[in-house]
Amino acid sequence: MAVDMDDFWVFGYGSLMWNPGFAFKDKMAARAFGYRRALCVRSWVHRGTQERPGLVLGLDYGGSCRGMAFNVAPQNRDAVIGYLRERELVTQVYKERTMPVLLANGRRVPALTYIIDRTHVQYAGALSAEEAAATVAVSHGKSGANTDYVLNTLAHLQQMGIRDHWLEEVAATVGRLQSQA
Repeated sequence: MAVDMDDFWVFGYGSLMWNPGFAFKDKMAARAFGYRRALCVRSWVHRGTQERPGLVLGLDYGGSCRGMAFNVAPQNRDAVIGYLRERELVTQVYKERTMPVLLANGRRVPALTYIIDRTHVQYAGALSAEEAAATVAVSHGKSGANTDYVLNTLAHLQQMGIRDHWLEEVAATVGRLQSQA
């Protein structure tokens, strides 16, 4: 497959879907294979602190993940990469990769993607919905409450027609925990 070097895509699976923070020409639903969306990153900055980490999404091994692919104009490529590195690599918990994604129109394109580094101290591993909810319910960082992050992401997934049963269970459990507090 010949790749058009002017055809630069970014794949978002969490907050990048609804808050990309960069200019793009087009966006389209897409699927990445070999990875799944998971609350597997201990957030020390945006949704928690080192003393009380929150949880944010990462792409972890296994399955597939529906998300959003953004097509970036060639003249914006370097600025977008710089922005994403500053945003996503603040503690080096993610690995920057270019991997194929399948666009909703059936086209397969390479996309810049951030996957979890399982060897990083912030990797939370596979948590039960109850374990994740207990963390999310009490964590806050410089970008706000961890609960807001989860609920906002879930709302945007639902708007896109994406069901994430595990994340829905986490949100429901957070709601129960907060109503009991």
